[in-house]
Amino acid sequence: MPDAATAPAGGAVSRPAAPDEPRCVEIDLSCVDPSVTEEDERAFFRINDVSLSPEQVERIVAPARTYPRQEYVLATHWHPEHVPMDLLKKRIDRLYPNRVDELIIPTQHNVLLEYDGYQGVEVDCYSSGFNRKVQLLLHFKGLDTPRAEVLEAMLRHTHRYRASQLFEFLDALCEPAGESRRQIAAGRSNVDEELVAFVAIQAAKIKALILAHEADLPEDTYKNKLVRNFLDTLRARFGDRIVNKTQVYAKAVKDLVKEGFSLSYFYRASEVIEEARALGAGIVIPHPEQFWPILLADYDVDGIEVWNPQSQQYTEFLINVVNRRNRMGWHGKRPLLIFMGDDCHMSEKTRDPAEQDAAKAAREIGLQPAWHDFAIRKSLIINGVSRRKIIDEYRSRLG
Repeated sequence: MPDAATAPAGGAVSRPAAPDEPRCVEIDLSCVDPSVTEEDERAFFRINDVSLSPEQVERIVAPARTYPRQEYVLATHWHPEHVPMDLLKKRIDRLYPNRVDELIIPTQHNVLLEYDGYQGVEVDCYSSGFNRKVQLLLHFKGLDTPRAEVLEAMLRHTHRYRASQLFEFLDALCEPAGESRRQIAAGRSNVDEELVAFVAIQAAKIKALILAHEADLPEDTYKNKLVRNFLDTLRARFGDRIVNKTQVYAKAVKDLVKEGFSLSYFYRASEVIEEARALGAGIVIPHPEQFWPILLADYDVDGIEVWNPQSQQYTEFLINVVNRRNRMGWHGKRPLLIFMGDDCHMSEKTRDPAEQDAAKAAREIGLQPAWHDFAIRKSLIINGVSRRKIIDEYRSRLG
């Protein structure tokens, strides 16, 4: 295979050290091969292999902890990714063996999926009034697929455009045009030129591997986390210390790319809501703590997610916002509902335990500890909110 890239500025690049030589403890570009090696190929295919080994299946169907006292399971914001639904059903049965009722709807990013007659999706869209990207959760019961042709076309467009961010991310890491972003990110993450050059080599390899194998890659490959996953495969060769530094730096570059990613190709939130409502969708605003302006837009939605593993700081405030709006009659006969999202990404549980993000791996479908937090629970009780009531009300709306 041809070289993935020439050596970037910052140091000469040669073949890796022989097996009997000591491993590089700090970044030494003489230890790094700029071409795609067989080891790189194996690592790339391993992280993009969506088939599950017996060990991975066991990790899915046999959770390390169960919750026999949780009677109601409300899960309206979670991501199955490449894990089959039959395995997820087994996991849920073991997580909540004594549940008496449930409302479980998957919300893959920009891909509509079904679980027990309910369909859901998390859609990236554009709030033109505030000039920023927002997200919406759409939920359906028994969606009429032929009628959903326009929505599915919108989702396909959004999925492809969102996936294009990966290539912008890779270009920022290794192409000449990304130099300014690399310099800013290096300053923010306090890394030296050798590490920047090292990551550039790895990003160029990822690009080369994608181009060489794009015909055979799963559609779900094209996500920013591909960079994180590929860098993690280098731990055996370069050690945790170096790879941890590369992850901090790569995230800084990714954040810059996301800040500058054009919003003009996303559908407007109002367009997504209009199309979804025409199909009988329920609509929830997820983790609004990250998208404060969306609370001011007064969109036609059924509820607001007041807690999420990524948005925990203002839960009580958001509960009060929802209930104040309802008391004032802003939403007529369809008051805003309070939701909490576990935001569980199941692919994290299929990764080697040593490479997992511990915080993400701890998330579970339907597990939202905030329901049991004493301060939050007090606010919920005062306002007559419970999982049981939300399940009943939202199910009736979707029905």
